[in-house]
Amino acid sequence: MKIEQIYTGCLAEAAYYIESEGEAMIIDPLRETKPYIDRAAQDNAKIKYILETHFHADFVSGHLDLSAKTGATIVFGPTAAPGYHAHVATDGEILVLGKLKIKVLHTPGHTMESTTYLLIDENGKESAIFTGDTLFIGDVGRPDLVQKVKKEITPEFLAGQLFDSLRNKIMPLSDDIIVFPGHGAGSACGKNMSKETTDTLGNQKKYNYALRADMTRDEFIKEVTEGLVAPPQYFPHNVIMNVTGGLNSIDQIIRKGTTALDPGQFQLVWEAEEAIVIDTRNKNQFPKEFLPGAIFIGLDDNFAPWVGTLVTELKQPILLITEEGKEEEAVIRLARVGYDNTLGYLKGGIAAWKAAGLPTDQIEEIDADSFVRMYEKYKELQVLDVRRESEYTSQHIEGTMSFPLDFINSNMSMLDKNNTYYIHCAGGYRSMITASILKARGFHKLINIQGGFAALSKTALPKSTYEAPKTML
Repeated sequence: MKIEQIYTGCLAEAAYYIESEGEAMIIDPLRETKPYIDRAAQDNAKIKYILETHFHADFVSGHLDLSAKTGATIVFGPTAAPGYHAHVATDGEILVLGKLKIKVLHTPGHTMESTTYLLIDENGKESAIFTGDTLFIGDVGRPDLVQKVKKEITPEFLAGQLFDSLRNKIMPLSDDIIVFPGHGAGSACGKNMSKETTDTLGNQKKYNYALRADMTRDEFIKEVTEGLVAPPQYFPHNVIMNVTGGLNSIDQIIRKGTTALDPGQFQLVWEAEEAIVIDTRNKNQFPKEFLPGAIFIGLDDNFAPWVGTLVTELKQPILLITEEGKEEEAVIRLARVGYDNTLGYLKGGIAAWKAAGLPTDQIEEIDADSFVRMYEKYKELQVLDVRRESEYTSQHIEGTMSFPLDFINSNMSMLDKNNTYYIHCAGGYRSMITASILKARGFHKLINIQGGFAALSKTALPKSTYEAPKTML
């Protein structure tokens, strides 16, 4: 028996590979199929099943492509109604994989079709559960992601379902069972996940707030539904894609997205298709020289979630600026969250663009120490703190304004193009995204503070916390 967690850090997502006697299954695969096919090939194994714990909101699953390429059966839990051929299992149904058995446990709450898969090993011992978004390490799945699909399924209703699922299906299991969740810290599918990505069920019963033995149903509903922030705007679109199917194959998307365009072709496609140009280089390269109008979202951080948060139309034509050899990675990471309309990349990058005699732009930057001197001399500097509201409330530099990047599309009208704005986030990634968006929208008096709050917090600048921060939410 082999169990392997295939963890993708930028989405904080865990897929699983399980093999026994030459038969394999994949649980919750991402859009690209090659890693799973290659992994099975290492064991000379045939992928028999593709198990989906639920209809995902934070990524587009690769189950359809993977099934088409391998012949594996797609399996959903009870009540699922996919718009394509799949096996909808019954509660308690047993699937056989080599010498292993997989028991289907219907655990509604995160969604109504949410299902946990209980692994029974060669000796008949219940040894692991693959919980999807039902149970995380340190948390449980948020119950508010399907309320727009059916009016009567409120977060409170789903939280009650989740309470019952955990108490009736999960908590009665043995303490030594290993919990393999669908996500880790950083995912928007929960609010208090641990950085650990596996644990024993016994430890979770001790330390997970949602599994307290003395917790009442009403207490659970209250605690699970408190403090939830609005999910990224692409979540409901990804759910629909996962439910209905009919998607282009990842191979088609990669072929189109990795089309090499010389500067003339790139410029023509940009104008003709009204594309967005996303520059995926790192935050230190971008401000020195970039295409006027390009948006920075670097591959070296949470690239796909930020595209999903900021680019509101999934069918939006996209063109890419990448470091050499990173084109396919960028296309795949976009496709993971449903952005399938990448039209190509700039062959030769910025150097080719300049060689063609085309213009570039820059964003001014200032280091933390230089900013301190400016701050002390000019007390009326306008500083935008683009971290999330919770980060700002926890601690911020006095006199700064909360301007979360998450809400830039709705809050931009509150800024004045005649003003000079200093911008910072926690470490420099989000502030550079913010500066690039504002620059593309006609704000030219922008200065990015290098190193962000991490650098500023080491200075003597006064810091504050407020119950009701000055904000642009």
